[in-house]
Amino acid sequence: MLYTLATSPFNCDFSAILRLMTDKDAVLLMQDGVATAISQSPFLDALQKTGAQLYALDVDINARGLQNTLSPAVSVITYQGFVKLTEVQKQHFAL
Repeated sequence: MLYTLATSPFNCDFSAILRLMTDKDAVLLMQDGVATAISQSPFLDALQKTGAQLYALDVDINARGLQNTLSPAVSVITYQGFVKLTEVQKQHFAL
């Protein structure tokens, strides 16, 4: 399943989302959700423990000036990469 997180981890029930994720899933951080991808973030650490593949949308990272603070554990992708994720992951859960 593809999870898209568009809200800050501070503004959603992040622990409930984590309970749903498995190592077969992908997570795309977008809009305010890219704050989750900051190095040494406890939210990022929790996401990594799920084993899911982690991605962040480049335009949202750039819009928030987070380019130099991202963890190397998160793959930065474009909108084209987002489309490819939707092709691979047939189900989608958006927050």
